[in-house]
Amino acid sequence: MTSPVVAQKGPYLVQVEAGRTYFWCACGLSRKQPFCDGSHKSTEFVPLSFVAAETKTLEMCGCKHSGTKPFCDGSHEQL
Repeated sequence: MTSPVVAQKGPYLVQVEAGRTYFWCACGLSRKQPFCDGSHKSTEFVPLSFVAAETKTLEMCGCKHSGTKPFCDGSHEQL
């Protein structure tokens, strides 16, 4: 697997809490999108961790091709 699986052609709207650590799925195989459930273990991908700076709704990348991972940058429009 050299490219991630496109989990969704568009962003996931996710409510995050300030100070909490999240693990974004980079492989596209997780059943808990957009977050990691360990499905990457059979791939070369690893989840991307980030700490939410504030409590708010974020647009998290669903296509796994964003240039601003883990956030959506509209790359899904080119797939």
